[in-house]
Amino acid sequence: MKPRFSGPQGAHGRQARENRHVQTVEKTAPALDEDELMAIIAEQPAPFVLILDCVQDPHNLGAILRTADAAGVHAVVAPKDKAAGITETVRRVSVGAADHVPFAQVTNLARTMEKLKAAGVWLVGTSDHAKSKSIYELDLRGPLALVMGAEEKGMRRLTEENCDFLASIPMAGKVECLNVSVATGVCLFEAVRQRGATP
Repeated sequence: MKPRFSGPQGAHGRQARENRHVQTVEKTAPALDEDELMAIIAEQPAPFVLILDCVQDPHNLGAILRTADAAGVHAVVAPKDKAAGITETVRRVSVGAADHVPFAQVTNLARTMEKLKAAGVWLVGTSDHAKSKSIYELDLRGPLALVMGAEEKGMRRLTEENCDFLASIPMAGKVECLNVSVATGVCLFEAVRQRGATP
């Protein structure tokens, strides 16, 4: 009779099963840097940018990139730390959009936001705070960067302080907020509607 386990022996002399649930760390593809991002912005008469503040789930990032591509976003920006990069999972979930949408990872997100403002881009952050206006009440035409917060915690304090305006998505049910990839889709396509351009 064949032995049930064929791996290494455990403490009790029995052979241990191979662990098939070990997570492998995926390699991330190189992203654009801040200078390359600003060069893209300079080429656009009305830049349309998406900023992701520490979105960590590669499935969310992949879905967001797919939506950003469909909406005609010129660039997606994320911090280098505490954020997902472009991996094979992201590519698969994005259905190839990860290879087409310019994706920049920056060392200091607050500094990059200041540079975008200096370049004439208005920053609209999403927030659940009562003081924020509905996304449908804000003017999203012209040079624009939409800022989306991370899963669970939303935007960091400094990121929120660097926004020119805060916007919320009206919620009619008991749940307080949407998944970040869904919320991104709602906000991006409201901007597309207002901008009156076919993506």
